[in-house]
Amino acid sequence: MVGNVIRAAAQRLSGAVAAEDGMSTAEYAIGTIAAAAFGAVLYTVVTGDNIVTALTGIVERALNTAV
Repeated sequence: MVGNVIRAAAQRLSGAVAAEDGMSTAEYAIGTIAAAAFGAVLYTVVTGDNIVTALTGIVERALNTAV
């Protein structure tokens, strides 16, 4: 009885592993889409008026600092 349960579990696991063939292409596609979306959101945030003003202020303050 226990042997049959273990054998059935092993067969299910081997089937699950075999079913993952070819998944890497889909994973790369999803990763690429997610990276592009993250880049678009980041670009939108960084080019916003508040961020540009803050970064300009930081750079100007750094350049005007007496050493």
